[in-house]
Amino acid sequence: MGTKEAVVQVLSMAMPRLLYSGPCFHKANSLLSFKYPIHSRRRDSELMQRVNYSRTLSCKRIYPLHAANSVFHGKALNDCLESTSCKCEQVGSESAVTADDRQGTRINGTPNNWSSQKVEGAKQLENENEGLPPVRRLETMTTINDAPNIVSLESIEDEAWNLLRESIVYYCGNPIGTIAANDPTSSSILNYDQVFIRDFIPSGIAFLLKGEYDIVRNFILYTLQLQSWEKTMDCYSPGQGLMPASFKVRTVPLDVDDSATEDVLDPDFGEAAIGRVAPVDSGLWWIILLRAYGKCSGDLSVQERIDVQTGIKMILKLCLADGFDMFPTLLVTDGSCMIDRRMGIHGHPLEIQALYYSALLSAREMLAPEDASADLIRALNNRLVALSFHIREYYWIDMRKLNEIYRYKTEEYSYDAVNKFNIYPDQIPPWLVEWMPSKGGYLIGNLQPAHMDFRFFSLGNLWSIVSSLATVEQSHAILDLIESKWTDLVADMPLKICYPALEGQEWRIITGSDPKNT
Repeated sequence: MGTKEAVVQVLSMAMPRLLYSGPCFHKANSLLSFKYPIHSRRRDSELMQRVNYSRTLSCKRIYPLHAANSVFHGKALNDCLESTSCKCEQVGSESAVTADDRQGTRINGTPNNWSSQKVEGAKQLENENEGLPPVRRLETMTTINDAPNIVSLESIEDEAWNLLRESIVYYCGNPIGTIAANDPTSSSILNYDQVFIRDFIPSGIAFLLKGEYDIVRNFILYTLQLQSWEKTMDCYSPGQGLMPASFKVRTVPLDVDDSATEDVLDPDFGEAAIGRVAPVDSGLWWIILLRAYGKCSGDLSVQERIDVQTGIKMILKLCLADGFDMFPTLLVTDGSCMIDRRMGIHGHPLEIQALYYSALLSAREMLAPEDASADLIRALNNRLVALSFHIREYYWIDMRKLNEIYRYKTEEYSYDAVNKFNIYPDQIPPWLVEWMPSKGGYLIGNLQPAHMDFRFFSLGNLWSIVSSLATVEQSHAILDLIESKWTDLVADMPLKICYPALEGQEWRIITGSDPKNT
């Protein structure tokens, strides 16, 4: 393809960004509102866009904007805005269209000059490039391709970002999270249209790396408000520090005016979830994301807020509460993390322990030094030391440890017993002996009295590396094992949740014959 055709093709795919502000269309703390191209996949190209509005006021209206390749026409947009009786809170309003975008849109039927100017620039570049060597031409093309208004829709990353933005959920006009799943081919929605705490973490990290902090900030603060809500199931209420598993934004009509509506948050702490599972990992993920937000954005004012400090302490008190357990690990029920389904991980699963350790480290960095927190910080430090020793010493498995387990004596009753958990060598599965490489190792999935779950759980092992729960040597060994067993753990698909998969009668017994867990 010649230089001219290449430039024209790139420019033809460029789509101007739209940034509206003023009443109902912009808030200073809403970075994602109308900043990116609005895509319409409906055949009639009619796009229904909900207008931003304040939480306490009823000003939501629906306006049909006819869009064709991001060029708007039809009823005058300005007239539409002026006729709106909107009482939204206004913070730092700007002009209706930014200077960069004035040349990139057609509003009220006015022809735009953006595309024609770009094509003229492409022609001029072609003439200037005639005398340049191929390398210089490539450099010039790269400069054009890196222009801020030029987007390559063929890029996988661009496609991923478009899909991610389409999943954003808004509350009172502010981005608050992303839904768990958006499958247009599925007829069964269930609770997949809700914002899950754990499911938003990878989305939140992506937004942080992109420099879009507002959605993460809103997510952190709004979910914190849900922490103090009343949580009851069959006349029993769990600890106040419990964070919801998910929440849904519902639009309800106001009692005083049937034509006006407002948004409400509807949290689920497990009392409506399938299986009625309590989300143990939600609070841990929340603390981790709060620390990541402060590190990436440099905005420490959020973690220093009194309500945020109180929320951290409530989660820690719930996790550090005394119980009947002799171990420093968290004791949880099956289905309390990961996929909310039975996977045979009841007890002390590795994933929860890795998140627990990471959350304790993050909380220690964020807690304000004050006398009221002295006892909590002391208990936190003690738990960190005991937890790291317990996981590194008793969860680790490699060829040397495997041979050691084979030589275990059982039924030892003494304070200096080697086989502290009374593990019988007969429970070592046959696949493990053949699968374990000579170089490498990993942290087992679970440890309880007389029981070791030898399955490889990806998130628990990888997060142990990220949080330094595993030692440096163990971290390298885990990565060596993943490399040597790449065919089993990755192959032609993303990294497996766990290996090996359960089959047959074992699957039916452990998962309860749950078809979702096939």
